[in-house]
Amino acid sequence: QVHLVESGGGLVQTGGSLRLSCAASGRTFSTDAMSWFRQAPGKEREFVAALSWSGISTYYTANYADSVKGRFTISRDNAENTAYLQMNSLKLEDTAVYYCAARQPVYSQLASDYDYWGQGTQVTVSS
Repeated sequence: QVHLVESGGGLVQTGGSLRLSCAASGRTFSTDAMSWFRQAPGKEREFVAALSWSGISTYYTANYADSVKGRFTISRDNAENTAYLQMNSLKLEDTAVYYCAARQPVYSQLASDYDYWGQGTQVTVSS
């Protein structure tokens, strides 16, 4: 059975940093697109970042929402079956529950396209 488990959320001040982790189990995810979404209260779940396998060796392609470009970095460790989201220069508007998701073969910005989801981890940015 496939499971995705997020961790690393918490309370941080504006300008601070957090690193989220998404541990996958149940099968190997090395060729999956691993993505992060977030959902703020009263808002739709939105795409944040994704890392998709290019189809060639160990090369992956990263994609980011405009709102996080230059501040967030997505990465993965296939040996650990884990994806990460490094979040720097956090803003108040980054406050949300962050979810990781997986699908094959390439990423999508539509949450409905994903097969697997974690339970989410809360990120709260305060002033």
